[in-house]
Amino acid sequence: MEQEILFPGDTLGIIGGNPNGIMLARAAKKMGFTVVVYCSDESNPVLAEADVKMVGKLNEKTKLQDFAQRCDLVTYTSENIDVEAVKFLQRFTRVPQGSDTLEITQDRLLERAFFEQLNINVAPYATIVSLDDVYQAVSSIGYPCILKPIQKGFGKHRKQIIKKQTDIAKCADIIDLGTYILESWIPYEKELSLTLARDKDGNLTYFPIAEDYYREHHLHATLTPVALDGEVATEVKRLTAEIVKELDYVGVLQAEFFLTKSGALYIKRIIPALYASGYVFDKATDVSMFEQHLRALAQIPLAKPNLVKPTEMVMIETKDTDALRTQWVLKDNWHYNYFRYPKSLHPVKAEGYVLVTADSSKNAKEQVEATGIWDKITAENEIVE
Repeated sequence: MEQEILFPGDTLGIIGGNPNGIMLARAAKKMGFTVVVYCSDESNPVLAEADVKMVGKLNEKTKLQDFAQRCDLVTYTSENIDVEAVKFLQRFTRVPQGSDTLEITQDRLLERAFFEQLNINVAPYATIVSLDDVYQAVSSIGYPCILKPIQKGFGKHRKQIIKKQTDIAKCADIIDLGTYILESWIPYEKELSLTLARDKDGNLTYFPIAEDYYREHHLHATLTPVALDGEVATEVKRLTAEIVKELDYVGVLQAEFFLTKSGALYIKRIIPALYASGYVFDKATDVSMFEQHLRALAQIPLAKPNLVKPTEMVMIETKDTDALRTQWVLKDNWHYNYFRYPKSLHPVKAEGYVLVTADSSKNAKEQVEATGIWDKITAENEIVE
């Protein structure tokens, strides 16, 4: 545990079985690290990328300790990882990302209080413990709004969109299951994301600002670079830096914002882990999100991401795979990455992603839309997570 810098031949532990682990393990092996993967299902494809495979649940302390003691450091690849498991691992090995930021971001009330302490705009919200609270809060928050459990990760079955007063009655079925927040919906023109890396000394490097497109609460596409007023771009970076300065976190992190028609920015959330919108940087920049994360963890000097090609990343769903065969044989600037999850173990909606490079962001987007595989990719102003 005393060793600070990770050198080729040293051991990196990856805990969790989401798709990010596949690409991170590949990048780690390319950099010369030995990779140990711990996840809960022996058929998970992340294990196929490991030098050492370990299967166990996040509450099996004997196995977790064995895993930790095999590793010079451990990283998690999802913001939904169990905080208690991370705290346990920290007793036996280094986890540079830590657990404090996870605790803030997994609790919607803590997260919003943290943002408010920094004077960063958040959507109006109220704490809800009963149906009466919903009726009272709606009068000040207004329609539309959404009821969400304080703890993240429950899925859409524990949420309720409220567009009119009669919708409030629909909350009765879930209101007794815990504490909630009622949050106003922000009408936005763009959803922006800024991916950055932070090293142990607090140094930051930024990837280009991107625009994200969500459909049915799932990330659908990411485009970079995005045309923005210079003041808006500066403010996105300033706010993100203010947030990260207050966190005890090392590695890649993402901040997401709503941009309104008037130019106002509202923080949507921060993601203290690798996130799918960062896939776009596989081709858009000269360093990937995965390599930069490893550099931060291993205490290698962070690279400065430089834009190589405007790129659009589109998530591939099962229904898209047949239609993509035509592009497969036609397009020399379409680049594919399939997760290869077995049908019995499919933790994500997507099968993989495609990266479309072009001379401009507009051209990349037009190429995608011209195929007709996906509907026109626009900000849909849906009520999102």
